[in-house]
Amino acid sequence: MSLGDDHGYGDTSRGDDGGYGGSGQTRTRLPDRGGDVYGGARRGRSSSRSLITVVGVVVLLIAAIAFANRGEDDASAGADGGDKAESAPTAPSGERPVQSKTGAIPSGYSHSALGAQSAAANYAVALGSDGMFTTAQRHEIVQTIADPTAVTQLQSGFDADYSKDLLKKIGLNDDGSAPAGNTFVYRTLPVGTKVTSSGDTAATVEVWCNSLFGLTGERSTKPVTSSWFTVTMKLHWNGDWKVLETSQKTGPTPVNGDNPVSGADEIGKAVKEFGGFTYAR
Repeated sequence: MSLGDDHGYGDTSRGDDGGYGGSGQTRTRLPDRGGDVYGGARRGRSSSRSLITVVGVVVLLIAAIAFANRGEDDASAGADGGDKAESAPTAPSGERPVQSKTGAIPSGYSHSALGAQSAAANYAVALGSDGMFTTAQRHEIVQTIADPTAVTQLQSGFDADYSKDLLKKIGLNDDGSAPAGNTFVYRTLPVGTKVTSSGDTAATVEVWCNSLFGLTGERSTKPVTSSWFTVTMKLHWNGDWKVLETSQKTGPTPVNGDNPVSGADEIGKAVKEFGGFTYAR
């Protein structure tokens, strides 16, 4: 957004000559040589007039800069004050949502709807990672994010989902590792979150996600593709937000762009070099 959009520094505030404030136009007069061959009196008056014009333009510019800075300060004050409720749903809140980590997963969320959204987004990343295809890492993830009352149920459900038959269909080894010469890619990228219900000890949060999934390698028959889905998490507050239940549905899915498809080597290199993020509101 330009200054002209909000503070009147666009074309409507300019004079006919394009100067600021509409009063910056300067016309140069030649001395009247009729009465005085050197034009003494008129030359002094023209010089004074030019000096006044220059000073006027400088004053207007200083005033414009001061007004612009004041506008930015007012906007910052509004973001911290009563206008916060009118912010866009995905606007940052200014609160620090994550205080610590348990293993590689952020923990210590605020006891609020924003904290629940932060937890759901980070838990979606953990549950949508390549670690879920290895038994030891999967159990660690589940035990970290699950509510104590739901650990057994969630762990048994995920163990059934990530069976050896699934690993074989994907092209992975029995232990969840990628075949030699290949890189397994599974990364979830939250786009936004929405609270559908919340209370003092419970919250239901939807996380809209994009993901990358597949195998890189010259002989891979499972190239890396992207997909869109929404994860719904029921969370329970027990000193921190923890997962009770999860479910998933397809979409919303945007139209694919016109970007050229990258080769397997480029994708594999990018996944290794570009680390993931801690997601939070």
